[in-house]
Amino acid sequence: MNAEQRLIALGIHLSVGSGPAGNYATAVQSGKLLFLSGKAPPPVNGEPPKGRLGSDYSATEGYELARSACIDLLATLKKTLGSLDKVARIVELHGSLCTTPEFEDHAKVLDGASDLLVEVFGPSGLHARSVIGVYSLRNGVPLTLKATIEVETE
Repeated sequence: MNAEQRLIALGIHLSVGSGPAGNYATAVQSGKLLFLSGKAPPPVNGEPPKGRLGSDYSATEGYELARSACIDLLATLKKTLGSLDKVARIVELHGSLCTTPEFEDHAKVLDGASDLLVEVFGPSGLHARSVIGVYSLRNGVPLTLKATIEVETE
Protein backbone atom coordinates (compact mmCIF):
# COMPACT_ATOMS: atom_id res chain seq x y z
CA MET A 1 0.00 0.00 0.00
CA ASN A 2 1.41 3.41 -0.97
CA ALA A 3 1.19 6.66 1.02
CA GLU A 4 -1.87 7.95 -0.85
CA GLN A 5 -3.71 4.65 -0.21
CA ARG A 6 -2.72 4.69 3.48
CA LEU A 7 -4.12 8.18 3.83
CA ILE A 8 -7.45 7.02 2.41
CA ALA A 9 -7.42 3.94 4.68
CA LEU A 10 -6.87 6.24 7.68
CA GLY A 11 -9.90 8.30 6.61
CA ILE A 12 -7.83 11.46 6.26
CA HIS A 13 -8.86 13.96 3.60
CA LEU A 14 -6.33 16.70 2.94
CA SER A 15 -7.33 20.30 2.39
CA VAL A 16 -5.29 22.48 0.05
CA GLY A 17 -3.04 23.34 3.01
CA SER A 18 -2.72 26.65 4.76
CA GLY A 19 -0.73 29.47 3.26
CA PRO A 20 2.17 31.31 4.83
CA ALA A 21 1.60 33.57 7.84
CA GLY A 22 4.11 36.11 6.50
CA ASN A 23 6.51 36.85 3.67
CA TYR A 24 7.93 33.37 3.05
CA ALA A 25 7.30 30.22 1.00
CA THR A 26 5.46 27.26 2.50
CA ALA A 27 7.95 24.92 0.84
CA VAL A 28 11.38 25.25 -0.78
CA GLN A 29 13.17 22.47 -2.62
CA SER A 30 16.94 22.26 -2.93
CA GLY A 31 18.12 19.18 -4.80
CA LYS A 32 16.39 16.12 -3.36
CA LEU A 33 15.45 17.91 -0.11
CA LEU A 34 12.18 19.73 0.44
CA PHE A 35 11.95 22.09 3.42
CA LEU A 36 8.44 22.69 4.76
CA SER A 37 7.78 25.86 6.74
CA GLY A 38 6.14 25.81 10.15
CA LYS A 39 2.51 24.73 10.43
CA ALA A 40 0.19 25.21 13.39
CA PRO A 41 -2.96 23.25 14.22
CA PRO A 42 -5.86 24.37 12.02
CA PRO A 43 -8.92 26.15 13.43
CA VAL A 44 -11.55 24.10 15.25
CA ASN A 45 -15.13 25.33 14.74
CA GLY A 46 -13.70 28.45 13.12
CA GLU A 47 -11.45 29.30 16.07
CA PRO A 48 -7.68 28.81 15.95
CA PRO A 49 -6.31 26.95 18.96
CA LYS A 50 -4.48 29.27 21.36
CA GLY A 51 -2.76 28.67 24.65
CA ARG A 52 -0.06 26.71 26.43
CA LEU A 53 0.60 23.07 26.92
CA GLY A 54 0.62 22.41 30.64
CA SER A 55 -2.12 24.92 31.47
CA ASP A 56 -4.61 25.20 28.59
CA TYR A 57 -3.87 21.81 27.02
CA SER A 58 -2.79 18.45 28.42
CA ALA A 59 -0.17 16.26 26.77
CA THR A 60 -3.00 14.12 25.35
CA GLU A 61 -4.69 17.17 23.84
CA GLY A 62 -1.29 18.31 22.57
CA TYR A 63 -0.84 14.94 20.85
CA GLU A 64 -4.05 15.58 18.88
CA LEU A 65 -2.99 19.17 18.11
CA ALA A 66 0.34 17.91 16.77
CA ARG A 67 -1.46 15.32 14.66
CA SER A 68 -3.76 17.98 13.18
CA ALA A 69 -0.81 20.29 12.44
CA CYS A 70 0.90 17.36 10.72
CA ILE A 71 -2.17 16.82 8.53
CA ASP A 72 -1.76 20.43 7.36
CA LEU A 73 1.94 19.72 6.77
CA LEU A 74 0.92 16.72 4.62
CA ALA A 75 -1.54 18.90 2.69
CA THR A 76 1.26 21.34 1.87
CA LEU A 77 3.51 18.43 0.92
CA LYS A 78 0.90 17.01 -1.45
CA LYS A 79 0.17 20.44 -2.96
CA THR A 80 3.89 20.96 -3.57
CA LEU A 81 4.70 17.52 -5.00
CA GLY A 82 1.34 16.58 -6.54
CA SER A 83 1.36 13.24 -4.70
CA LEU A 84 2.59 11.94 -1.37
CA ASP A 85 3.97 8.96 -3.28
CA LYS A 86 6.86 11.18 -4.41
CA VAL A 87 8.21 11.21 -0.85
CA ALA A 88 11.31 9.04 -0.51
CA ARG A 89 11.75 9.66 3.21
CA ILE A 90 10.76 11.98 6.03
CA VAL A 91 14.21 13.17 7.10
CA GLU A 92 13.50 15.42 10.06
CA LEU A 93 10.61 16.80 12.08
CA HIS A 94 10.96 19.75 14.43
CA GLY A 95 8.34 20.91 16.91
CA SER A 96 8.11 24.11 18.92
CA LEU A 97 5.65 23.93 21.80
CA CYS A 98 4.31 26.88 23.76
CA THR A 99 4.49 25.48 27.29
CA THR A 100 4.43 26.31 30.95
CA PRO A 101 7.84 26.10 32.64
CA GLU A 102 6.78 22.91 34.42
CA PHE A 103 5.65 21.02 31.30
CA GLU A 104 7.85 18.01 30.54
CA ASP A 105 5.87 15.88 28.08
CA HIS A 106 7.27 17.44 24.90
CA ALA A 107 8.08 14.05 23.36
CA LYS A 108 4.57 12.71 24.03
CA VAL A 109 3.02 15.71 22.30
CA LEU A 110 5.23 15.50 19.21
CA ASP A 111 4.47 11.77 18.94
CA GLY A 112 1.09 12.91 17.54
CA ALA A 113 2.89 14.04 14.39
CA SER A 114 5.56 11.33 14.36
CA ASP A 115 3.00 8.53 14.72
CA LEU A 116 1.01 9.92 11.78
CA LEU A 117 4.08 10.15 9.54
CA VAL A 118 4.91 6.48 10.21
CA GLU A 119 1.25 5.50 9.64
CA VAL A 120 1.25 7.24 6.25
CA PHE A 121 4.78 6.51 4.98
CA GLY A 122 5.65 3.27 6.81
CA PRO A 123 9.38 2.82 7.53
CA SER A 124 10.16 5.84 5.31
CA GLY A 125 8.21 7.97 7.77
CA LEU A 126 10.59 7.28 10.66
CA HIS A 127 12.63 10.44 11.07
CA ALA A 128 15.13 12.39 13.15
CA ARG A 129 13.36 14.77 15.49
CA SER A 130 13.76 17.65 17.88
CA VAL A 131 11.24 19.44 20.07
CA ILE A 132 11.60 22.50 22.24
CA GLY A 133 9.40 24.39 24.66
CA VAL A 134 9.10 28.14 24.10
CA TYR A 135 7.44 31.05 25.87
CA SER A 136 5.36 32.21 22.90
CA LEU A 137 4.50 31.37 19.28
CA ARG A 138 2.87 33.41 16.53
CA ASN A 139 -0.76 34.34 17.13
CA GLY A 140 -0.76 32.45 20.43
CA VAL A 141 -0.81 28.97 18.84
CA PRO A 142 0.16 26.08 21.15
CA LEU A 143 2.63 24.47 18.72
CA THR A 144 4.22 24.55 15.30
CA LEU A 145 5.85 21.85 13.19
CA LYS A 146 8.35 22.02 10.36
CA ALA A 147 9.90 19.20 8.36
CA THR A 148 12.62 18.22 5.92
CA ILE A 149 11.62 15.69 3.26
CA GLU A 150 13.68 13.69 0.77
CA VAL A 151 11.93 13.64 -2.59
CA GLU A 152 12.04 10.77 -5.11
CA THR A 153 14.00 11.59 -8.22
CA GLU A 154 12.76 10.39 -11.58
